[in-house]
Amino acid sequence: MVTRYFLSFFLIVVGLFGHISNGHAQPYATESQVKVAMRMIGHELLLLSGDSTSRVLPVQKVDDRYKIEFESEFEFVPGQLVELVNNIIAQTEIAPRYLVEVEECETKEVVYSYEIDLTNKSDIIPCGKRDQPLNCYTLFFTILEPKNTVAGLDENSPLFQGNNHFTNSTENEFDKNWLIIPIILLLGVILLVWMKKKKQKTRPEIINIGAYQFDKLNMQLSFKNKTTELSSKESDLLLLLYTSVNTTLERESILKEVWGDDGDYVGRTMDVFISKLRKKLADDSNLKIINIRGVGYKFVVNQ
Repeated sequence: MVTRYFLSFFLIVVGLFGHISNGHAQPYATESQVKVAMRMIGHELLLLSGDSTSRVLPVQKVDDRYKIEFESEFEFVPGQLVELVNNIIAQTEIAPRYLVEVEECETKEVVYSYEIDLTNKSDIIPCGKRDQPLNCYTLFFTILEPKNTVAGLDENSPLFQGNNHFTNSTENEFDKNWLIIPIILLLGVILLVWMKKKKQKTRPEIINIGAYQFDKLNMQLSFKNKTTELSSKESDLLLLLYTSVNTTLERESILKEVWGDDGDYVGRTMDVFISKLRKKLADDSNLKIINIRGVGYKFVVNQ
């Protein structure tokens, strides 16, 4: 019993501790999370070009590329595009390695593209000083390596350029997570104690008789930290008395229910077992087995 509860507690703590110790390590980004990030990129790009009214069209996934289309034409500076996209990816953490391509709508010609690889720190970013004129453009975003962790990112990486707030918030979040560990351990202990008490309450073989706990399966009577063993007849007799609490039972009825057709037992033997039970229940003054002269016995439980 103790081993099982200890194992459950250990698994709970390990699971929660493992989640926290990963810092910002999270599951792979969902499709909806990626599309939200893409719309953020489109919206910020329009604002950067001075357009606050045009819409970003619904983001579509074509093969492995996310397609960002715009309602109106716009112009952009490649260097600003790189910084804008990288900052949003830093905030949403959807990919440590990705490819960005900008195509002209009519010609499908790629007018600008770059690749960010935070895992190997080998970014490929062409010259971004040449401004791209007002035109219809479509952005394509390709996740080259699905998100699993951003641990180990270098502060010199383009992902963090102009985004020191992200680095600081990551460190602060990590420190806060470590402070949560004692709280998790305490909650784990409380949960296990609650589970143990609940299990005890729902065990059908355990009967509460006054201040005692009667384990009819193992034939044991417990009072606080004291456990008393019962014989099979004592256990049967106590169970019969309990099921007829505050009701007088005739001697013949008790003999028949507990001893049956066993001719070796007589009325005097039953009196001996009654006397034994009285002694074993003596720690609770609210429990009494009363002799009803000429009739039988009555088990009285005072509330």
